[in-house]
Amino acid sequence: MLDRLDVALIDAMHTHPRVGDLELSRLLGVARATVASRLRKMEQAGIITGYAPDIDLAAAGHPVQAFVTLQIVQGSIADVTEELESLPNVLEAFITSGDADIVCKIAATSHEDLKDTLLHISGSGSVARTSSVIVLSELVPARVLPMLRKGAADPPPRAPAFR
Repeated sequence: MLDRLDVALIDAMHTHPRVGDLELSRLLGVARATVASRLRKMEQAGIITGYAPDIDLAAAGHPVQAFVTLQIVQGSIADVTEELESLPNVLEAFITSGDADIVCKIAATSHEDLKDTLLHISGSGSVARTSSVIVLSELVPARVLPMLRKGAADPPPRAPAFR
């Protein structure tokens, strides 16, 4: 479970993505070793999974986005996984409950590019049916900090400093 210091570290890194351990320690008023230790623990626990830049898909030449649901042929998850991984326009894919077996997020350079990707997916022998919705605009951007802030525990008590 993340405590408030862990969340403050993640928040500071989100606000200042190029900041180093020393500056994080200054921003949060904790020792540099504490920052390094907390970050290492969150990396080892799989909480922090990377430090890659955020990409604006439209600015990068992929302004068309869609969510596509797939109903697949029973027992073909491995084939569908391989097929989706081979398509660079497929940004994410999730196994889901409900009517759809898989939900994908796709980005494309144009509606024609999206159509080609959808036809490729639909033509797979492992996909029984697809349905898609095109994204018109982003309402709430991808985020995790509000949820982490809400669930953060108080940090453990600190030992008194004797000097």
